[in-house]
Amino acid sequence: MYPDNIKREWHGKPYYSLDSYCKNTFHHKCYKIALNARMSCPNRDGTLGTRGCIFCSRGGSGDFAVDMAGKSMPEQLTEGMAKFGSKATGQDLIAYFQAYTNTYAPLPYLEEVYRSALDHPDVCGISIATRPDCLGIEVLDLLAKLHDEYPDKFLWIELGLQTIHEDTARYIRRGYPLSCFEQACADLKALQIPFIVHTILGLPGETNIQLLQTMDYLNRIQPFGIKLQLLHVLKDTDLADDYLAGKFEVLTFDAYIDLVISCLAHLSPDIVIHRVTGDGPKNLLIAPTWSTDKRSVLNELHHRMKKQGIRQGDLFPKDNYS
Repeated sequence: MYPDNIKREWHGKPYYSLDSYCKNTFHHKCYKIALNARMSCPNRDGTLGTRGCIFCSRGGSGDFAVDMAGKSMPEQLTEGMAKFGSKATGQDLIAYFQAYTNTYAPLPYLEEVYRSALDHPDVCGISIATRPDCLGIEVLDLLAKLHDEYPDKFLWIELGLQTIHEDTARYIRRGYPLSCFEQACADLKALQIPFIVHTILGLPGETNIQLLQTMDYLNRIQPFGIKLQLLHVLKDTDLADDYLAGKFEVLTFDAYIDLVISCLAHLSPDIVIHRVTGDGPKNLLIAPTWSTDKRSVLNELHHRMKKQGIRQGDLFPKDNYS
């Protein structure tokens, strides 16, 4: 899943974080700059639907992203770095194409924006958020070409799976079957392009057992990385309508921490954890409001895991550990 010569240090955390992976690989911290390349989504342009996934904001899950329109790549990266304030040190940058579906555009435009990032001397690689049903043969050929032409930089694909359970997938209007996701994973593995899987914790109607079934399934898929994302209820979404109508409750702080710990314990220690929480835009967030204090969530997660003596992979079958 990553080069064998990379030492798998966790740098004091009870799980293998993206930060640790970057320090192991590049020997210093990296900063992920979220970008909005002004693409659309088949769940919004009428191909599959017009309102997007039930939880998705009008910003296409890129509410913190830098709008690329009319700006050069250096200008976009500078604007993105400014969001980190004094923490940013100008080390290697990851250009993260975040908003909407970032393989859903004409091929010449995709190649232009990907190359503009890969050509920047401060960018160590790009991460492209997309849907499994938007990885056709022409897109895969482009990704393979760029992967070969930039051997000193990485190219990651981020796939929005959210859940393996078809009933939940229909409710959130994901718009593709699990078989489509599996084909995308197989295609990317054949090209040796690492991929990261997005999952959501706290989806309405989904039990903790079902969520852990998703984790066990991903252990078999063996992605490079996983994101564990808290469900946010945002204004102007159909999910918000259901929440305000009392159709479901969001996770409490303690319940979320416990659930993340369970997920991490079940996940293979080979998988890089790219996210264990998330923060919705304060001007859009309806619930859970405790999620705005991201530092408290991380501190409590680390404290509780260390206190309980739990680490990533503790419940992963040891004979499967590579």
